[in-house]
Order: sequence, then C-alpha cells, then structure tokens
Amino acid sequence: MVNLKKYNGVSKLFVIFLTLLLIISCAKQSYYVSKIEGKRITITDKETQDSQIENYVRPYREHINKDLDSILAYCPVTLDKSDGKWQTTIGNLMADVTLQRGNIVFLAREKKEINLCILNNGGIRAMLPKGNVTTRTAFEIMPFENGLVVIALKGEQIFELVDYFIATKKPHPLSGITFTISKDNIAKNILVQGKPVEKDAIYYVATNDYLSNGGDNMNFFKKGVQKYDLDCKLRNVLIDYFKEVDTIPMINDVRISVE
Repeated sequence: MVNLKKYNGVSKLFVIFLTLLLIISCAKQSYYVSKIEGKRITITDKETQDSQIENYVRPYREHINKDLDSILAYCPVTLDKSDGKWQTTIGNLMADVTLQRGNIVFLAREKKEINLCILNNGGIRAMLPKGNVTTRTAFEIMPFENGLVVIALKGEQIFELVDYFIATKKPHPLSGITFTISKDNIAKNILVQGKPVEKDAIYYVATNDYLSNGGDNMNFFKKGVQKYDLDCKLRNVLIDYFKEVDTIPMINDVRISVE
C-alpha cells in the first residue's frame, strides 16, 4: 500500500525546492532597457465624446466661461512686455497697480506704506490687447497662483536690486524707484519715492511670493529684515483694478534713463 501522506509531503517539499531555485535564478538575472519608442497621438474633432460626461460638464463650463468673459474695462492700445528695452507699458501698469492696491492693505494692517515694487518680466505671460478687458484677460496675463508679499529691505539691498536689474538686462516691472544707467552700466541717481536711497534705512518692497524667496535669482530678498504676506493673489489685485477703472491708461513715464 502506498503511503499517500508521505507521498504528498515529499511532493510539497519538491515544489518548494523548485520554487526557491526559480526565485534565486531570477534574482541573479539583470534586466536593461534596450529601446524606448513613442509617438504623438493627435486628438481631433473626430475623437468620440462620452455624452454623459459632456452633459455633466457642460453647465459648469458655461458658468465658468460666463464669469471669465465678463467685461471689466477697456484698453485703448495694446500693452506689451516687449515694447521697451528697460521698461514696458504693461510692466509699468502692473507694478503701479501692485504698489497702489498693496498699499491699501499694508497701510491698514501695518500702518506703514510700501515704498517700491519689483516684479519679474517672465511672470507676464501675455499682452494686454486693445479692446475689452475681461477676467479671462487677467488669467492669461498672470496664470500663476503667486501671492502678494512685502519685504522689508535695507538700503544696501536696494542697491543690490538695481545692480541685479541692470545685470539681467530685462525690463522687470518697477514702480516707486527711478535711476540712470551710465555708459559703463553703473546705476546713478537712485531715487525711491523721489528721495536718494539711504544705506541703512528700511524700505518696504512689494513683490510676489516666488521672487521673495529668491526666485529668478533675486537673492537680495533673502536678506530681508521682515516679510509680510498680504493674503491675496497678484492676479486678483489686477482683476480688482480692472473692475475699478473704465479705461486702462498707458503708463510710459521715464523710470530708467540711459546716458
């Protein structure tokens, strides 16, 4: 008579043994990627849509589009970030709006006034075209979720700010500050609110949270004495401004002069 219990036990041990050999064998093998292929799949109107999903999404889309396309103001000329070497019409507008509207909050909270503003040219993602200005326009110009902050800097850092501006050779939006660039690229006659900069004085500078942390290599902000978060998006500052004015002005006063 065959001892089935013994037979089954031996079988189980044999199976376990083979499994261990297989695991050890696989563990010793190395696998490498030899080729990667990819292709672009174009999505066109020919692609079918799920009617249930479309019916569900449609009312939300229509509601959002209605809000985005609501007319807030009118712009008589196109304001572009490439219409000047050292300063631009849209840059002047954005810096002025940020300083002015930021001051409303800053003065109410801290009983202090913002002295100047600097933003980054790269943060302006679209022009302000001639014609009706909508909420969508503001989102196109500033698609990022950057918040408005104020950094307290010493006069020494204001000099660094100006040096940075000249070195990057980009028309970063400025407001509240003027200076002259000499033939050898040295800043002269630096004025904040019409007064010469004092090395040890404290100046309150409006900017966005990205730049305040040293973004775009604005490392002078890292030396700030104090930081104030105004708890509002820079885009919303622009939208609120559009709602208040009937016609957008073209601001082309001289802030940076060149010898």
